[in-house]
Amino acid sequence: MKITPIDIAHKSFGKKMMGLDSDEVTDFLQQIAAQMESLIQEKNALKEALREKELSLMEYKERDQVLKETIATASQMADRLRQDAEREAKLIVADAQQKAEIITRDSRDSLKKMYQEVTELKRARMQFEANLKALAQAHLSLLEQGEKYMPQMQLPNHNIAQGPQGNTGRSTNVSPLSAE
Repeated sequence: MKITPIDIAHKSFGKKMMGLDSDEVTDFLQQIAAQMESLIQEKNALKEALREKELSLMEYKERDQVLKETIATASQMADRLRQDAEREAKLIVADAQQKAEIITRDSRDSLKKMYQEVTELKRARMQFEANLKALAQAHLSLLEQGEKYMPQMQLPNHNIAQGPQGNTGRSTNVSPLSAE
């Protein structure tokens, strides 16, 4: 059976002869009851504090669990983001390499075309120079042939401005046929 401070305070004892001083017993029992009540209140306060601490501890454990889950989720997301970034970077690099290859190929093709055009221009220039030389030689040949068959006429050594016998500056055209 559990004894409470009220039980102690209201406990009565039987009397005997030469028994105990009832005032002292009552005072002592009241002191014990008061101390016991104080201890029970302290025990209840400690139980309440313990319950609050356990609730706080459970709350902290829940927060800790939530934080661990959040960190794990953040870590997974960071890993996914890193993997996505690496994959995207690889795609960008591959695309850049492909574009660079296309640009390089186009540049080489353009350079080939320019070399071909320069070669064609050189060939055309050489052909033009050869044709011009041939034309000049043909004209020289014609001139030389013309000199063979037609000797040059010697004009008299007069001042052309006055003309022979005082003409007014007009020269007379002498044809090669009339000079003979």
